[in-house]
Amino acid sequence: MAGTDIHELPIVDAHHHFFNLGRVRYPWLTDRPEDDFLLGDYEALKRDYLPADYARDAAGFNIVAQVHVEAEADHENPLAETAWLSELNRSAGVPHAIVGHAWLHRRSSEAVIAAQAASPLVRGIRSKPITAPNAGAGLSRWAGTMDDPNWRRGLTLLVKYDLSWDLRVPFWHLEEAAAVMAASPNLRAVVNHTGLAWDRGEDGLAHWRRGMVKLAALDNVWLKVSELGLKSAPWDYDDNRRVVRQAIELFGFDRCMFASNFPVAGLRIGYAEQIEAIDRMVADASEDERRWLFAGTAREFYRLGDDTGT
Repeated sequence: MAGTDIHELPIVDAHHHFFNLGRVRYPWLTDRPEDDFLLGDYEALKRDYLPADYARDAAGFNIVAQVHVEAEADHENPLAETAWLSELNRSAGVPHAIVGHAWLHRRSSEAVIAAQAASPLVRGIRSKPITAPNAGAGLSRWAGTMDDPNWRRGLTLLVKYDLSWDLRVPFWHLEEAAAVMAASPNLRAVVNHTGLAWDRGEDGLAHWRRGMVKLAALDNVWLKVSELGLKSAPWDYDDNRRVVRQAIELFGFDRCMFASNFPVAGLRIGYAEQIEAIDRMVADASEDERRWLFAGTAREFYRLGDDTGT
């Protein structure tokens, strides 16, 4: 279906990261490498990634707003990242909104969440619960998991402070996350990275879909169409199209938002190649549906206002 060219269409990038290794501490980039990173070897990420770098990657597209999601900076001092990003907004005009970090199960959780909420740029919190290492493994720890009553009490604080939750769990925890969200009807959440469908076999996709069906049935849950990369495979258009199409069919365009996850996604695919591929996956969508996917949903979910040009 013909429509506005993707290079001209207003785009809100609902999920990306900046790194400033000299200003903010990122243990995973500097002193504590992750053994099981979602895309495998990430040596290429261990550098600054600033607005000029993003602008270079996104050149040729009409990016009207950017949402910065916490970049695994030092979680013992999450306000340092928010302070730096706020300064960056004043000097460079980006990001337009921030999803900060706060632990949910600690005694200090409310103080940190309240401080995050005091920033005019902070719209939500991403706090990853402790998860099992694979679909067949159990959890040996309770503190910090989605079953932890302290963690669940912390989640209610997001409602108190009018913040959304960026929900990031591997596909084998999606059904559990759906139960959490069903019990939290006043909390708005957005599933990160298309539900992390890491197992593309028939059984794995069926497991992913069960969780996605339950999440999509809840009207307080949205979805980011993002990070389709796999640890041990190249970025494959047909394989990823299957995931994207099923996800959008479940959630609808008005609850799905494009997100680049750059620079992380750049380990597998270029910015232009990624966004052009996703646009091609929805080539039969209406102009209105494309505008929801690439700007409208993120603008509404993160309360970006109409001044972003979307």
